[in-house]
Amino acid sequence: MTARRNFKRQVRARAAKTGESYTSALRHFRPTPSGDVMSEARNPKSVRLAVAQTPVRDDPRDVEALRESGREVRALMREASVQGARIVHFPEGAICFPSKFVMSVDGPDAVGPADWDRCQWPVLQSELAAIAELARELRLWTVIASVHRLTEPNRPHNSLYLVSDRGAVVTRYDERLLSKTKVSYMYSPGVSPVTFEIDGVRFGCLLGMEIHYPELWAEYEKLDVDCVLFSTSGTPGNIGAQAQGHAAVNSYWVSLSVPAQHSATAPSGIVAPNGHWLARCPADDSPSVAVVNLDDSSEAAADAVTYGRPWRREARAGIYTEHQVIDPRSEDRTAAF
Repeated sequence: MTARRNFKRQVRARAAKTGESYTSALRHFRPTPSGDVMSEARNPKSVRLAVAQTPVRDDPRDVEALRESGREVRALMREASVQGARIVHFPEGAICFPSKFVMSVDGPDAVGPADWDRCQWPVLQSELAAIAELARELRLWTVIASVHRLTEPNRPHNSLYLVSDRGAVVTRYDERLLSKTKVSYMYSPGVSPVTFEIDGVRFGCLLGMEIHYPELWAEYEKLDVDCVLFSTSGTPGNIGAQAQGHAAVNSYWVSLSVPAQHSATAPSGIVAPNGHWLARCPADDSPSVAVVNLDDSSEAAADAVTYGRPWRREARAGIYTEHQVIDPRSEDRTAAF
């Protein structure tokens, strides 16, 4: 801890002397894995990320509602682009989050198997195509949630598409740990994690209620991601606090994207690897974006990335074995004082 405090004091002292930001000063004083200080920085990873909150509608039969959702998404893409974002991240159901009652063959008062013929697939697909075209025009990577249709009679996936800055779908994440209703009546579960890189920064995706499964977040730490993009339509519990916890224990960034109508209790935002919120959307139900630089040499990330994450990996690799002892006072758990 003393070495860390000394290191940070050196960085702050240089920033005060030169007028640089903490991030700029840090690039001249980068700690090595041993805790010593190098004179030259390693190349830091950095990308500018926008997280969005949009109104989420629940009836995929409503053509105008689908069109309006598409227009709102594209408006926020333009706003993110104006703010210099390289990638923008949207919530689950950004175009539509089909209601289990609307879709149910036993509805509208009971939940049963979903009738996916009720979905206006051509309209949904045209809105997604327009989003992809705008991503190309803006040169903006876009993570957009949607239902992904499969070959009948298979149920669709609940998915996140990654649309490149050239307007092409380059990968897709399918929700794996679904709610009981989703897996019983609505969707086919996904089977694997998904990672991708933008400007050297490595991302992973989670969706729906997967914030409640720490093993999925730990899996992405093992896959060496720098940031997890989590999209939800809302799920029980304090998801803001859980997002902070996952970021802190894994020492990576977390982008939490939620519907605008949930913003009063959990607005969209981005958590740094130290578990602190860096930016959040307004808590007033408004469609909006929050934009930050994911910079692993920033003060919000450097300590966690340089010290916390490597040490936990070392600790899990079995370094304690050689320090364990055989001692009767260790083995006797009733030994007093």
